[in-house]
Amino acid sequence: MRVLRWGRAARQRGISFIGLLFVAVVIGCVGVVVAQVIPTLIEYQAILKASKKAAEGTTVPEVRAIFDRAQAIDDFNAVAGKDLVVQKVGDKVVVSFNYEKEIHLFGPAFLLLKYEGRSS
Repeated sequence: MRVLRWGRAARQRGISFIGLLFVAVVIGCVGVVVAQVIPTLIEYQAILKASKKAAEGTTVPEVRAIFDRAQAIDDFNAVAGKDLVVQKVGDKVVVSFNYEKEIHLFGPAFLLLKYEGRSS
């Protein structure tokens, strides 16, 4: 006959209710921040795609016009054609941009995302 020292409770393992609540709160907070960051990443990808398309132009006004048309189609407003830096490197046109997005978290806390990119 085997006698258990602490009974059945000594063999049980797992997470307590308080631990479960803590994990749920942490996952919830991270989820809220990720849900606010993902649209800015999608917007960045649209801007990068538009800048690569605009690099097909040969003059600065043409590059900005191509970018503005792509901006109207993809519906983003963080960067406009006038904000682009257009350079000629060798025989290629290189379009670069940078901008910041601010996401309000709570109270006085903000998350600042800095995006930059270039076509080439």
